[in-house]
Amino acid sequence: MFACLVGLFLLVTVGLYFWNNPLNHGRWFLMRRFINWFPLGMTYAFLYMGRYNLNVAKNALGTLMSNQAFGLIFAAGTCIYAFSFLINGPLIDKTLGGKNGMIVAALGASLANLLLGVLTYLIMVKHLKVNIVLAFSILYALNMYFQSYGAASVIKVKAYWFHVRERGVFGAIFGTLISIGTYFAFDWGQAIVNMTKANPAGQIGWFHRLIQRFFSVPGKPIDATWAVFFVPAAILLLWALLDWRLIKDTPEEAGFAPFDTCDASSGQMHVEFTTLELLKRIFASPLMLLIAVVELTSGVFRNGITQWYTIFVHQVHQPGAQFFLDHWGFLIMIFGIVGGYAGGLISDKLFQSRRGPPAALLCAMVLVMSMVMRLFLFSSPWITGAAALLIVMAAIGITSLMSGTAATDFGGRKATATCAGVVDGFAYLGSGLQSVSLGYITSYDWHWWPVFLMPFAILGGIIAIKIWHELPAATRKYIVEVEMEIDLELAAK
Repeated sequence: MFACLVGLFLLVTVGLYFWNNPLNHGRWFLMRRFINWFPLGMTYAFLYMGRYNLNVAKNALGTLMSNQAFGLIFAAGTCIYAFSFLINGPLIDKTLGGKNGMIVAALGASLANLLLGVLTYLIMVKHLKVNIVLAFSILYALNMYFQSYGAASVIKVKAYWFHVRERGVFGAIFGTLISIGTYFAFDWGQAIVNMTKANPAGQIGWFHRLIQRFFSVPGKPIDATWAVFFVPAAILLLWALLDWRLIKDTPEEAGFAPFDTCDASSGQMHVEFTTLELLKRIFASPLMLLIAVVELTSGVFRNGITQWYTIFVHQVHQPGAQFFLDHWGFLIMIFGIVGGYAGGLISDKLFQSRRGPPAALLCAMVLVMSMVMRLFLFSSPWITGAAALLIVMAAIGITSLMSGTAATDFGGRKATATCAGVVDGFAYLGSGLQSVSLGYITSYDWHWWPVFLMPFAILGGIIAIKIWHELPAATRKYIVEVEMEIDLELAAK
């Protein structure tokens, strides 16, 4: 049933994509752009499955991986992810392009997940004696290095195909892909873990038996937890092949006329930037740094909840919270989609594609819900779970606006991968910060978990208010021209 609902949400997303056509594109342009972003986006979603499967494996491994160990391993990966953009962003902008960047991401993450599966197998079956923090950190860092090509590549291709006035809704699509990927990671990942248990509960079907036969070790009653890494590795190979066949980096490559998206690169498409110049567009721009810091706070919120809620429920008795635990990925998907579309539509429809106002509103929601979590953390599992989901909803909305949209608007098509990549990297610096901090904090006292999020909500909200009125110059010019045309049409009537 839940798989059917996921399919329904995908259909709704596709429907909203075709419905939102403020520039009156032709039908074939809309269709070809869909053929472009859908496989690209689904590859990105399955990259998430190959990223957060570590969370599922942590719970399955039990005492083999403590909270502190998990926090350090996840932080190692996220820090590598963050700093990789200093290399990968300019590389995608200047050499690879978005299509090839996504193929590198899919193939590299597939290889890294395969190695993580082999490591898990050797530890569980062969009783390999290794420093689990060091071994998993190295391979997870490798995984996250290749994963870092993914977001920058999606946004690089998007920058050439979507006008600034359409990007709020594409940001919502981007948030939807993140949300669906989280569903794949947590719910599909947990289903894989359940199917590969040595002693499964209840009756098993033919698919369950097939999975067990494929991954289990004959003669050894051991849970085949390594399957949670092998399955996404195989899926990513398939999507890499589809990307190679279907994706075009620009409308011109697909046979359309050149398309001015009215972002910061308008009038500068002939300019070739050096790597240093690309990096300067971020680090020498106060506005881009402010956007990056807002995204850092969203990384603290998003992973501060998605990473730790299931661990909290496993470790602290929460009567009545089983529904949240059993369907955590599905619930994150629903609330994430709502957050992505709420932020994108509010930005495009109410604030002339300004990204600061909805980001400020969403930061305020995080602050309020963190307070609610703190009040009811040990007294009401349902209120705690609902507040956690609302924080995830707001965080994904902020990520869609900042990394998926604002960085592209102000960076421009020529520097999209670098700007969006570095901004997304700041989100994972925030994730690394919360991972190490909460790994230690939750080992001693879970009361401080929601309290840790509050100052970041305040910081993100203050900065979002500071950039409330910001728009690229080309976008302002476009809005003025459209308003003049409307006034002339009204005057003619």
